[in-house]
Amino acid sequence: MTSASTTITVKPSEDTATTDAARLRPFEPGDLPAAHALSSTLNWSHRIEDWQFALSLGQGVVAERDGKILGTALSWQFGNYATIGLVIVAPELQGQRIGNRMMETLLDQLSPRNVLLHATVAGRGLYERLGFVPAGEIDQHQGVLAAVPALAGREGDRLRPLADADVESLIAMDARGAGMPRGELLRRLFAQERTVVLERGGQAAGFAVLRRFGHGHLVGPVAAPDFDAARVLISDCCRHAEGLMRVDVYAMSGLSPWLESLGLPRVGGGTIMVRGRVPGRGPAQGGWALVTQAIG
Repeated sequence: MTSASTTITVKPSEDTATTDAARLRPFEPGDLPAAHALSSTLNWSHRIEDWQFALSLGQGVVAERDGKILGTALSWQFGNYATIGLVIVAPELQGQRIGNRMMETLLDQLSPRNVLLHATVAGRGLYERLGFVPAGEIDQHQGVLAAVPALAGREGDRLRPLADADVESLIAMDARGAGMPRGELLRRLFAQERTVVLERGGQAAGFAVLRRFGHGHLVGPVAAPDFDAARVLISDCCRHAEGLMRVDVYAMSGLSPWLESLGLPRVGGGTIMVRGRVPGRGPAQGGWALVTQAIG
């Protein structure tokens, strides 16, 4: 997996094109406050810490005009796959192909990897023109829970905190559920607020990560051997945090009705889009909830 020390190369022709619109250049750590301000104008909930986390694990490009950042796009590399997210174009640059130019810059850098992203309705046309095809849907659930009942798991299952000895097996578990190897990402997530492990037959069989994100807490990723185990893990995370909770799940997971019954309504989502080979991922492989819609 790359880090922010590997920067995007912007072609000179792209960097100087349409000088009355914007120039593209690599996303630098010093751009984080401006990127955060840009996402805030669109009512995105990301904290600057969420932007910092995303950039520290990936690389990106910004669109700049008169010294002001008016567009962003980031990418993350995972073996033969990559994901793209945090694609933003300010309203004053809409219709000037800035989003297309930023995407082409990232895709040139990511070739020949297979690339995934989660598209809004507004962005889907752009991605289709760049060769992405739909491969599923995700549901974003968010709300404030008054109380979450403890769920009884399968007989013999137990929940426990993460242990050092679990890390490599959980990374392998996540790779199956996400369809790509994300070792460094998982290690960074495990260092955050809380990871709960589902033990079955004396072995780690699932896990969920709870951490601060946006205006509250986010649960994800979640890996589990079955639907009921995924519910037990998510429920446990919800009982260990107060205030706004968010969970982004695969629509095919069947978790949405249950999440809504807890007081977490569906407030958004997106289309999973892929350029290249579609990875095996999702509930059938043990993956139930995303890290974020941006990273996947």
